[in-house]
Amino acid sequence: MKIHRWLFVVLALFIGIGAGIVYGWIIDPVDFFNLTPDTLRADFKADYVLMVAEAYHSHRDPGLSARQLAIFGSQSPTSIASQGWTYARANQFAEPDLALIQELVTALQAWSGIP
Repeated sequence: MKIHRWLFVVLALFIGIGAGIVYGWIIDPVDFFNLTPDTLRADFKADYVLMVAEAYHSHRDPGLSARQLAIFGSQSPTSIASQGWTYARANQFAEPDLALIQELVTALQAWSGIP
């Protein structure tokens, strides 16, 4: 009799998990659309800034890097890169990565004329 109860509990658990998965993935999945990149978390923004800094290191075009950072909205590319550097420094990114981001910030400041 005791095994019968455990079998019922396990069976009910599997049915509940299965029903939840079917409902969440098939019947009513979450739809994300019309989201802008400025809705990203700060860590993902910093990662994107790092990727732009790595690209800048190879092509040396601050205008292109500014356009790549402009997807984040109304802030200037220099401030976006600076915020990425601040986040990266606070969260102990590797020194070579910090140097790349700093190089991008400096290039954007010189390019835009911001002291």
